[in-house]
Amino acid sequence: MDSLFGRKKTMKEQIRDNDRDLRKANRDIERDRNKLEMEEKKLEAEIKKAAKSGNKQVCTILAKQLVNIRKQKNRTFVASSQISAAGYAAKGMASNFKIAEAMGETSKTMGQMNKVMDPRKLAGTMRDFTVANEKMNMTEEIMNDAFDDILGESDDESEEQGVINKVLDAIGIEISDKLINAPSTSKGAIGEPAKKVSSSKEDREIEAMLAELKS
Repeated sequence: MDSLFGRKKTMKEQIRDNDRDLRKANRDIERDRNKLEMEEKKLEAEIKKAAKSGNKQVCTILAKQLVNIRKQKNRTFVASSQISAAGYAAKGMASNFKIAEAMGETSKTMGQMNKVMDPRKLAGTMRDFTVANEKMNMTEEIMNDAFDDILGESDDESEEQGVINKVLDAIGIEISDKLINAPSTSKGAIGEPAKKVSSSKEDREIEAMLAELKS
């Protein structure tokens, strides 16, 4: 019926049909062998009977028939072994076909993955990432250096004044003007407590502003 409609059997269906045909052929051979064995036993009994009666001619004829039957029985064993071998070979071919089919599907999947994962595109993405990462590291390094310059401490009075000026420029003119017009932080002479207190107060204001910027 399948051939009439042009439907091609699948590999699984072909294996199933071949296996069924081989089993049927093996059963037929076993049935023939059983008949031959029954005939063999019958001939052996007749040969014994003819031998007891001393009929040599009958014994000779029956012996030839017995030899032929035994040869035929041996042929059935050979045929059964060949059928079994054919079945094993068919199963082996089916297994190899399945392996090849699986490998084909795997190759197809790998090919699709290679199309999606374009090596040149991935390499370009990695290069872009490397460049962006280097830029980010450079920016971070520059910012760190700037913060170190702005927030770093120094014993040199001129360097400290330069740092303060940078801070003042960064936080606005209003505070900058306030600090520029502030009295000097140099030490006062003995007997000038009011000036010293005023300078100390402004020093504390500056230190508070710097501390707030650092936090």
